[in-house]
Amino acid sequence: MSESTRVIAIRHGETTWNVDTRIQGHLDIPLNDTGRRQAERMALALADEPITAIYASDLTRAWETALYLGRVLGIEVTREEGLRERGFGDFEGKTFAEIEALLPDQSMRWRKRDPEFAPAGGESLLDLRTRVVATAERLAAAHAGELIAMVGHGGVMDVLYRAATRLDIQAPRTWALGNAAINRLLWTPQGFSLVGWADTQHLDNDTLDDNRLPAGDARAGLGAQ
Repeated sequence: MSESTRVIAIRHGETTWNVDTRIQGHLDIPLNDTGRRQAERMALALADEPITAIYASDLTRAWETALYLGRVLGIEVTREEGLRERGFGDFEGKTFAEIEALLPDQSMRWRKRDPEFAPAGGESLLDLRTRVVATAERLAAAHAGELIAMVGHGGVMDVLYRAATRLDIQAPRTWALGNAAINRLLWTPQGFSLVGWADTQHLDNDTLDDNRLPAGDARAGLGAQ
């Protein structure tokens, strides 16, 4: 199994726009207080994992989440634009309800997971899948025999789950895409397979010791990245 790579895939912590069901896409929305606490607990939960590299979307909500993990492990985080959320173009900044009210026809195609549909200025599901799978495979192939972390977004996690389970792009979603959940995959040259999904025990685990964080404010310098 020397050609295999273990992957921990993590969605960013919560943002105020997640709470408001507002489409973020490529807009650069930071974590809220809950999201920062989620990122901190995720990092503490993975403190003893032999992770050798951390890659993250360059959008602040994912980048900030990854920096918590990097601080705990003493590993530099590498920006990877290929792990960005789906570009939603004209949908960005609007709530689900606003999209349905203002753009009913487009909303229907979006909700039916039309693979070729792309909001004006955005990406289709096919485009997203091509980008994310190519990025994840490239990163995994560069770390054969290692354990790496990839920090991204809900759309990125959805693509990885489907790639690992061989589910069709239009299949209804029946799996969780929780903020700061820990998801585990295995990559070989034949593709991804699923090891574990949607582990959120750490978010409710009061036994995690905040003293394991590096000295000083764990948020220092994060917001400016």
